[in-house]
Amino acid sequence: MQLSAAADLRLNAQPIDYALLAVYFVMVLGIGTLARRSVSSSLDFFLSGRSLPAWVTGLAFISANLGAVEIFGMTANGAEFGIPTVHYYWIGAIPAMVFLGLVMMPFYYGSKVRSVPEFLLRRFGPFAHLVNGLSFALAQVLIAGVNLYALATVVNLLLGWPLWVSIVVAALIVLAYTALGGLLAAVYNEVMQFFVIVAMLVPITVVGLHKAGGWAGLTRSIEATGAGAGAQLQAWPGGNLTGITNATLSVLGIVFGLGFVLSFGYWTTNFAEVQRALAARDMSAARRTPLIGAYPKALIALVIVIPGMLAAVLSPSLAAYKASGGTLANGVTYNNAIELLIGQLLPSGMLGVAITGLLAAFMAGMAANVSSFNTVFTYDLWQTYVVRDREDAYYLRVGRVVTVLGCAVAIGTAFIASGYDNIMDYLQTLFSFFNAPLFATFLLGMFWKRMTPAAGGVGLITGTAAAFTVDQLSRHHVLRLSGQGPSFVAASAAFVCDIAVSVALSLVTRPRVESELVGLVWSLTPQATRDGTAVGAVGIGEGGWYRRPGVLAVGALALACVLNVLFW
Repeated sequence: MQLSAAADLRLNAQPIDYALLAVYFVMVLGIGTLARRSVSSSLDFFLSGRSLPAWVTGLAFISANLGAVEIFGMTANGAEFGIPTVHYYWIGAIPAMVFLGLVMMPFYYGSKVRSVPEFLLRRFGPFAHLVNGLSFALAQVLIAGVNLYALATVVNLLLGWPLWVSIVVAALIVLAYTALGGLLAAVYNEVMQFFVIVAMLVPITVVGLHKAGGWAGLTRSIEATGAGAGAQLQAWPGGNLTGITNATLSVLGIVFGLGFVLSFGYWTTNFAEVQRALAARDMSAARRTPLIGAYPKALIALVIVIPGMLAAVLSPSLAAYKASGGTLANGVTYNNAIELLIGQLLPSGMLGVAITGLLAAFMAGMAANVSSFNTVFTYDLWQTYVVRDREDAYYLRVGRVVTVLGCAVAIGTAFIASGYDNIMDYLQTLFSFFNAPLFATFLLGMFWKRMTPAAGGVGLITGTAAAFTVDQLSRHHVLRLSGQGPSFVAASAAFVCDIAVSVALSLVTRPRVESELVGLVWSLTPQATRDGTAVGAVGIGEGGWYRRPGVLAVGALALACVLNVLFW
């Protein structure tokens, strides 16, 4: 069985497939080289000079998210849990992306901050800023390791190299173009990578459904597996995803734990995503960035989740692994779902496109992590607390050195990710530690002017500690939850504890004077600034009504509602 699984996983590429890969890598490094010519300051390197149009930043916004989180994590979820995985998109992502575009981007972009932690510096002062800067830097190198591990596994399966060699080589490739052209190179590569990724996912889905006998054939195959099949084919209540047997509590866990805390925390405060919007050329383009990205995000769920479900019935080795409840040591895990499907379904030529799409996805994800890490480390940690008031060229050099450092650390963290059968479990744990408490602090600080600087920092620490405690209770079987329920509960605990401690501490400590909070707190910020209609906020070429942020937001929410009804 071990040898059979290894044969299933090996990607038997032909010369034409390697030729397609070579063309892709030439384009990637070429974009990096061309982008280098446009980098003359640290703002160019870290934020593309704030010069990019909305359609570019919108596609880059989504492409940066199409890394291991999506291609490995969500297809693994599709293979393990089935249809309930769509909640990560239509309940989790779309409402949060709309909230980011309509409510939070005016504060981020309008305050001209260079990073999310810098917003905390202005709102709460150095304590909260330092706590978030350090935690964000740690989170990004951990998540970069996930993308690097996923990237290395493809190189390993393609060339047969040892995993550690594949990890180092993959890191060097991403390092080359990110260090050359900074965010500009990463963004334009991400736009190209978006189309390469779609060119991989659509054929796999279509060919896989054809082989399975269409949607009806896929559902019959899943039903034939017996117990638990019904839960895989219905979005609600999603008990197999949350690990909560009570239907009402399971729905609550999805809506509050995933849909509100984890997802809002991720999409609204994760600088790896927000950085793309901050690179937009004006306020309107910045607000439209996540709203434009919401449309492909909603639809791409279909070509992510369905391939995972297909792999679990079309691949004998993965089907056997799933039937054993994940205990069979046959050389595969849920993480291998997309690779098994590619190797089984696609002929030479199409295989090359698919392999290129995999590499593009993981490179885009890692580049997003590394480019946000170098920005926060340079601006928020090094420039603010270590070496101040140097010439701009110095910080540009620091940024390039830190890019190398980030890739080097990611090589180490990649081996942590290798220990998980479903890397989505690992990623959701990280998000509950870092993003959930940060969202609580942002939400309270943005809408309650009484929240104090001390509460900002202590709340973050308390929230992270609460999530860590829940995680440890789950690992030691004090809390008996399965699936990704522990992450949902940990995120909820982090959010509630952060809010409770922040409110209590704010009531006994001194707040900042209101004049210092204009542009940082909702009630103290002019409405023209909040809704993006202030002078200079109207986008270049915004033109028709259909480009207005409000219209784009309503359309994205309507699309998510329709898809939810179709897969109810």
